[in-house]
Amino acid sequence: MTARLEAFLFAHRRAFLVLMAMLTVLLGQAALRLELSAGFDKQLPAGHEFIRTFVKYADTFSGANQVIVAVEPRRGGIWTPDGIRALADAHQAMFFLPGIDRRTVMSLWSPAARYTAITEEGFKGGPLIDGDITRDNLTASRIAQIRDNARRGGYIGSLVAADGSAALISAQVAAHDAAGRPVDLLALGQSLEKDIRQRFETPGVTIRLIGFTSEMSEIARQARNVAGFFLLAGLFTTLAVYLYAKSWRLTLLTIFCSAVSVVWQLGALRLAGYGLDPLAMLIPFLVFSIGVSHGVQQVNVLCRQIAAGHSAGDAARSAFRTLLVPGTLALATALTGFVTLLLVPIDMIRELAVTAGIGVGFKIISNLFLLPVLASYLRFDARQARRIEEARLRHSRWLDRLSWVARPRNARLTVALVAVAGILCHIASLDRQVGDVRPGTPQLRADSRYNLDAAFIAGHFNLGLDILTVIAEGPRDACTRHDVMTYLDRLGWRIRNVPGVVSVASAATLAKEANAGWNEGYPGWTALPVSAKALANDVDGAQTLALANADCTALPLQINLADHRAATIDRVVAAIRHDTRAETLPGITIRLASGSVGVIAAINDVLERSEGPMLMYVYAVIVLLVLAVYRDWRAALACCLPLTIATQMGYALMQALSIGLTVATLPVMVLATGIGVDYAFYIYNRLMAHLGRGHVVTDAFALALKETGNATIFTALTLAIGVSTWVFSGLKFQADMGLLLAFMFLANMVMAMTALPALAITLETLVPARRRRPLPFGHEA
Repeated sequence: MTARLEAFLFAHRRAFLVLMAMLTVLLGQAALRLELSAGFDKQLPAGHEFIRTFVKYADTFSGANQVIVAVEPRRGGIWTPDGIRALADAHQAMFFLPGIDRRTVMSLWSPAARYTAITEEGFKGGPLIDGDITRDNLTASRIAQIRDNARRGGYIGSLVAADGSAALISAQVAAHDAAGRPVDLLALGQSLEKDIRQRFETPGVTIRLIGFTSEMSEIARQARNVAGFFLLAGLFTTLAVYLYAKSWRLTLLTIFCSAVSVVWQLGALRLAGYGLDPLAMLIPFLVFSIGVSHGVQQVNVLCRQIAAGHSAGDAARSAFRTLLVPGTLALATALTGFVTLLLVPIDMIRELAVTAGIGVGFKIISNLFLLPVLASYLRFDARQARRIEEARLRHSRWLDRLSWVARPRNARLTVALVAVAGILCHIASLDRQVGDVRPGTPQLRADSRYNLDAAFIAGHFNLGLDILTVIAEGPRDACTRHDVMTYLDRLGWRIRNVPGVVSVASAATLAKEANAGWNEGYPGWTALPVSAKALANDVDGAQTLALANADCTALPLQINLADHRAATIDRVVAAIRHDTRAETLPGITIRLASGSVGVIAAINDVLERSEGPMLMYVYAVIVLLVLAVYRDWRAALACCLPLTIATQMGYALMQALSIGLTVATLPVMVLATGIGVDYAFYIYNRLMAHLGRGHVVTDAFALALKETGNATIFTALTLAIGVSTWVFSGLKFQADMGLLLAFMFLANMVMAMTALPALAITLETLVPARRRRPLPFGHEA
């Protein structure tokens, strides 16, 4: 099969290259039109219990895609003419900003912001800012009136900072624009920066922005800056390949074939109707890295054959014949890893899987077919061949020291040490968390503008973006039933005492405060009245405050959390589940959960449940592919166990670096597994080829090590150093991923060079094969 394919391909080289050129032109033009794309709905796990609640009540209560603007006068606080005017201007601009749901814009200037005061004559209420007050007729007495009304309405700590230093404007992002199209979050984020922050931020006023839209906009802005790091890594990789091959033609050929497949990948994405998510910016470079990894293996065979005196055409044929099966196995495994990501019901991860899967699929063409065909046109003189041979011998000389692994006793010792290391790493990784480990957004650095804004708002206000909404569903007019409101009040009180909870608001808390108001504000009357009429009167404003729907069949508990770290969310959700199981009320159903934290909790739950099955699928495919090719259970064991240990090492590193398993990190771990198995396949393939020729196991490993070991070590070191440059990126998750990937490249290389041959040799000595025949591939001319 391989021989026939080789003969056909090289007999029609020109036609193949013309086809590849046409493909490159077509997809290259499409790649130029590819745009960044981000969407809030892409993060929602379809079908999850929490998301069903979120979708059901998205139009009734506040959703999770919220924008919060803080207006902070630098002198005098918010209770100054300049402060109130700046708030008015920003509120007006926010109201008319395309993509914002105008119904949800809330600040001191909103008509919905009202107060209720208790006077000698009874209740007195109205808007916080009377209709006759405008930004242009502010006086000290009118500002004092607004401040008093805000205090009476309970807006200190919510719309106004407790110390009076700033005020908030909050709004929900609309699902669709005026034309019915989904709102472009990146464009809206740019509008928030331009029309809110840049427009109203002056030497006397600071504007702060938080929310998913602003977060994605900041990530996209930083992502555009990381192109320099990709270029730096690409230049370093090019130089490293040259130092290995001692030939600019082979170097540029390797880089070209890796780069052209990235162009195909981006173009195919555009033609398929996809954009490039900001969180997936590193995927094209990682696909490029995979291409370099396989390209170096091709260069390794080319260099050996050219140094042995063969022509470039014969060397290219040998490289194609030798590496087609192990290369296809490795790429098929990586492709399968990404296909398994399609099982995660989160559109963003599925898009990322499609992005990476397309890229890896194209690698089979660009690196296993295009590269050797192009190499067949190269010409090398005897002097250059000698230089390549000298470089190869110089690189391979020190590898003889690793041959001690091939001795049966040393192999068994290596297997034991590796097994102990794997167990220790597994134990160390048991406490790693699913979800965000740090406060703020973990995608950005702690000192980023967005995280500083989030820290300011969290430190000066009693609300923010970390809101968990629990819905109590009941019969019509449930808010006028004393038993329902009592149940809701007790549930809210228990939740309020859970560590990490800042405050809890519900129709029950509103009714208690209103009841005290009807009784001259006496604290002893802060209780729920028994009368249905009194309850109806007390919860009259619940719908306006999003604490009840129109017919009181849905009563939310708005739970403000201190942060959205995984530990905080798990603790609060567990407490709610425990309390709702411990105490129930007939006719009342408690539904989890809406709000931004409800969405995060759903994502964390899906990732935790999906991780194990996905890795099992990847390993299952590796086992099936190895068994199909080598027809030997020992081959599957030798390839999979070192890979598993390297994965456990990666998880232990995540725990040590406080990196949680998130939407961004899960695909990278799958990719690292896919790249790691490349090394195993190339080493094992050469080992089996030499065993098939009758070599004893010690000599077989020594020969395999000389042929492909140097290329494997070189590839791992080059890629590790290349991705390590990402630690300087402004994106924290990208810096973490650069460090994690560098470690995984090295760990998988070390396992392939030590644990894999040690395990293979141990199995060969303990359970020798009854009969071994030469493989129908893997030989060189």
